[in-house]
Amino acid sequence: METRVCRLYGQNDIRIETEEVAGPGPGEALVAVAAGGICGSDLHYFQDGGFGPIRVREPIILGHEASGVIVDVGAGVTGLAAGDRVALNPSRPCGECVYCEAGLPIHCLAMRFNGSAMRLPHEQGLFRDRIVVGAAQCVKVGGDVTMAEAACSEPLAVCLHARSNAGELEGKRVLVTGAGPIGVLCAAVAREAGASEVVVTDLQDIPLQAAAAMGATRTINVARDGAEMDTYAADKGTFDTVFECSAAAPAVRTAISCVRPRGTIVQVGVTGDLPIPINMLVSKELRYQGTQRFHAEFAQAVEMISSRRIDLAPMISSSVPLEEATDAFALAGNRAKAVKVHLTFAA
Repeated sequence: METRVCRLYGQNDIRIETEEVAGPGPGEALVAVAAGGICGSDLHYFQDGGFGPIRVREPIILGHEASGVIVDVGAGVTGLAAGDRVALNPSRPCGECVYCEAGLPIHCLAMRFNGSAMRLPHEQGLFRDRIVVGAAQCVKVGGDVTMAEAACSEPLAVCLHARSNAGELEGKRVLVTGAGPIGVLCAAVAREAGASEVVVTDLQDIPLQAAAAMGATRTINVARDGAEMDTYAADKGTFDTVFECSAAAPAVRTAISCVRPRGTIVQVGVTGDLPIPINMLVSKELRYQGTQRFHAEFAQAVEMISSRRIDLAPMISSSVPLEEATDAFALAGNRAKAVKVHLTFAA
């Protein structure tokens, strides 16, 4: 059986090609992909050839946010059947290394993650009409959610893991810097956790509108109204918790300025090296917490989406057919027009 794939050959060089896909083997499932979200890392691969030290060194099928429908299952697979709607978990820890055995699979030394150029050979991604995956990667989607909403399970899982690293948010004042897909989802999960105030900043109005619709109590376009942040920086800072989702040096400085003494900054955005005002970090006794990926949170994300505990509709800007992938990436990269753009695939 042939399937179309979305393969990146180099900077700004996406090609739609065909290749053979076999039937599922033992413990596997054949999935007809329905929707695939273009992530920030996909954009970095496309626009810049990578991000930070991670570079595209060989052709790679992009995509790690996807949903689809089970076509067939292999021997020994239980709990899944043809016709089931599923979200695809791209994370595949080895289960055997020192970190997996210590209960830290996120830090697996042999992690395989669909659509990642971190390792060589690269781990091929989910942007294709048909794919065979491990049955354990398939988490059933319930309710009446769209397949585009189900494809947001992966970024929501990232934000749920970030929330777990933030500590208690009930009644807390929260700042989110950067209103891309991860930022607006961090705003949503903070409000869902009972935060009393969620302020979201960005340079563009369209993502801020999505943030407001998903739980932000206030949004600030810092390109136009940056002085509004001065009040939050007064008296050593205002916010109990910051989710820093932009990985931009000015936003990191804003986060450190605006969080109160002994507050927590969760660094969600990723980039290369940045200057950090260490003096403020030390003098305010801040907790600067990194966060990456997810594990158990993926199934939690699927449940939250299926039950509509999180409304994702405001962040989904457009769905574009696979054959128009280059246009879809251009739209996804235009933050003045879009938040989350999905590719759609052959039924």
